[in-house]
Amino acid sequence: MKQLFTSYTKGSLQLKNHVVMAPMTRSRALGNVPNDLMATYYKQRSGAGLIITEGTSPSPEGLGYPRIPGIFSEAQVEAWKAVTKAVHERGSKIFLQLMHTGRIAHIANLPEGYHPVGLSDIKAAGEIFTDKEGMQEHSVPLALDAQGIELLINDFVKAAENAIKAGFDGVELHGANGYILEQSLNPHVNNRTDSYGGTIENRSRLIIAIAERTARVIGAEKVGVRLSPYSALSDMPAYDEAEVHATYAYLSGALNKLGVAYLHISDNPAIPEKTHQAIRSAFSNTIIYCNGLTPETAESKLQAGSADLVAFGRSFLANPDFMRRMEKNDPLNEVDYMTLYTPGEQGYTDYPVLN
Repeated sequence: MKQLFTSYTKGSLQLKNHVVMAPMTRSRALGNVPNDLMATYYKQRSGAGLIITEGTSPSPEGLGYPRIPGIFSEAQVEAWKAVTKAVHERGSKIFLQLMHTGRIAHIANLPEGYHPVGLSDIKAAGEIFTDKEGMQEHSVPLALDAQGIELLINDFVKAAENAIKAGFDGVELHGANGYILEQSLNPHVNNRTDSYGGTIENRSRLIIAIAERTARVIGAEKVGVRLSPYSALSDMPAYDEAEVHATYAYLSGALNKLGVAYLHISDNPAIPEKTHQAIRSAFSNTIIYCNGLTPETAESKLQAGSADLVAFGRSFLANPDFMRRMEKNDPLNEVDYMTLYTPGEQGYTDYPVLN
């Protein structure tokens, strides 16, 4: 396992190893404001060369889940500084994942006076947990008009500026897992007839516009994008395979032209090899792969050059000292699924570490 533990440099991305801690929602931000418990959690896991935080909303409308953090208020910006300081003290880099949940939301999870929004008013199937009312069907989103789209873009840009103020090394735009940026790509969810709907180029316009304006403000080298081709998460209906392939090939090329730092691919068995190759061919900067990797398969991806960096989620979640366990080939703690999203230390900062 040579490459996993060696330093990585490409462009402005300079990391102490090739390992990334993947973003994972943990719902510990009471009142949507980060806290000292979260700073402890990230500091414990700063063996990773790069940490990508849990999904963090750029606006009140994007807070679809209970107790997820935001980055749109001064209190949130100040609170995040404890997290970035703790991680930097251990020599790791940290990017803030900007996640607007769009239609994957319930009004009970938003501050008073706000309502879930989307590219269209198509309600997502399924239910979502709320602290106030338990499990509820997703709310019907309000379809954004042209002015609403512009405000959404501006919210992302302002959030990226706030992230830099809070000490983050960059931001990751969450264009995966069925949230608002991936909602824009899917023709069964985005039924707009204006310049943000219809063709592949139009449906890709929102992600590209946010990436371009964010790069202009904080620097392209501080912007990454997460994608999940062919994913069905969060009620993403399947559409024509050739069109999905063309969408991600086009998007990768457009983001490459902007010079963003990396693409973070959420892998799944439905992605055909030709799509992996198209993304690799179209994008010349760093590519991170995530989902279901073992230390052995991660090393193989690095050796083969199909990935530049490899990300682990659950392994870091349950093992604050995952890097050390991996290096020593020691057994890993099991994830406590009952405490994934509960408030407090249990199942968050109390996982045991090696002596």
